[in-house]
Amino acid sequence: MGKLQREGIWNTIISYAGIGIGYVNTVLLFPNFLEEEQVGLTRLLISLALMYAQFSALGFNSMSARYFPYFRDKAKAHNGFLFLLLLIPIFGFAIITALFLFSKPLVVAAYQDSSPLLLDYYYYIIPLAFFTLLVNLLTSYLRSLYKTIVSSFVQDFLLKVLTSVLILVYSLGWMEFHQFVLCYIGINSVLLLVLLLYTMWLRQLFLMPSWAVLRVMPLRELLHYGVFTFLGTISTTIIITIDQFMIGSYSLSDNGVYTTAFFITTAIMIPAKSVLKIAYPQVADYWKDRNMESISTLYKQITLVNLILGLLLSIGIWANIDNLFSFMPEPYRAGKYVVLFMSVARLVDLATGINGIILATSDKYRWDLVFNVVLAVLTVWTNYYFIPIYGINGAAFASMISYASINLARLFFVQYMYGMQPFAWSSLVITVIAGLALGASYLLPFLGNVYLDMFVRSLLITAIYGSLTLGLRVFPEMNNWLLATARKLLGQ
Repeated sequence: MGKLQREGIWNTIISYAGIGIGYVNTVLLFPNFLEEEQVGLTRLLISLALMYAQFSALGFNSMSARYFPYFRDKAKAHNGFLFLLLLIPIFGFAIITALFLFSKPLVVAAYQDSSPLLLDYYYYIIPLAFFTLLVNLLTSYLRSLYKTIVSSFVQDFLLKVLTSVLILVYSLGWMEFHQFVLCYIGINSVLLLVLLLYTMWLRQLFLMPSWAVLRVMPLRELLHYGVFTFLGTISTTIIITIDQFMIGSYSLSDNGVYTTAFFITTAIMIPAKSVLKIAYPQVADYWKDRNMESISTLYKQITLVNLILGLLLSIGIWANIDNLFSFMPEPYRAGKYVVLFMSVARLVDLATGINGIILATSDKYRWDLVFNVVLAVLTVWTNYYFIPIYGINGAAFASMISYASINLARLFFVQYMYGMQPFAWSSLVITVIAGLALGASYLLPFLGNVYLDMFVRSLLITAIYGSLTLGLRVFPEMNNWLLATARKLLGQ
């Protein structure tokens, strides 16, 4: 098993452990111990901090994946790369902070009538964004070193566990809500500390500046690439946050319902995120060597793996959707079709593979910006049109249309430019298998007990889906890996 597969498997295990805890937080703890408005506020604060951090980074997160292969030399402290990676974004953070402070009157005008609670916590966003920025930069650096497991553990597991503890403490009445928000910011500082200590343990925390960084690659080229990726980051951040901002301007309570339903579908993307963390620098290395055959092979393999796991999760979620909402207060049931539309959007994202990474790390990276800008414009327009008419369902439907349109466009572009496409007959076969498994679940009546029904329904889907996938050898490498693993466990 290659390094990519090992890292991907461990990342997937960590991510699914985290998603399990995340489901407990999202389905059981947040809705039952916080008011809908408070849930909406916490999610909006996180989205604002993410946007703040992405703007501050000035595109240097992506720059790390693309250019680090040229700087990699541990004996020379990677030629001062980490210092540069941190310096420019911290400078960007100072600029964005000034703009953030000056723009408060605009935020007040937009939210004071519908969501005044946000204004009470406006300044809390600054430290949250700072910790988010540094965590993202260190994660990007570690990913370039092919060290993704600990960063996955920190962001996908440790954060969820600490959040669970925090909610439980709050539920016991040992703190007020404003203290809860402060403690959540404190959790993010813990994540940063863990990553710093891990980087030190690896002996990779090279913070001293070096003029060598300018000799390896001209600063002008780095900044030029950073400008393009920064513009792309603006587009991407708009894409993933605009729905929350627009819904929040109507009602923080609606945002609480929407983001809860939205989170339910995040499990579908876990396999992709786990693999893409290591695939990004791998594709960059392939481009450096002009190894087109390896890029094409990786493109097909990752797409099929993502589809196999993503389809299983999406049909499992939809088959159990009423059971999941039964654990939450009644208002949250309004998010049922948000789950449906977002599940379709995520499956389209999975089905188009790593075309975005291929573009972003290639000499055509400027086109990735074009696609992101178009997607951002399309996302804003569709949300602006559908949210006033259909509310939270309109936001999810807008996302589905936007993601489907732009991913198909990017897919055809990669095929036209490089002659690569990620699909095979196995992609169609696994889609049919998913339809059969979901159809079989509808034949099973409700068993009278939510826990029993979820268990039996999920077991039925998994048995049908798994047996057909393995029996028809949809992905032979998976069959071989499972067989080898079984032999090891049995000591053969």
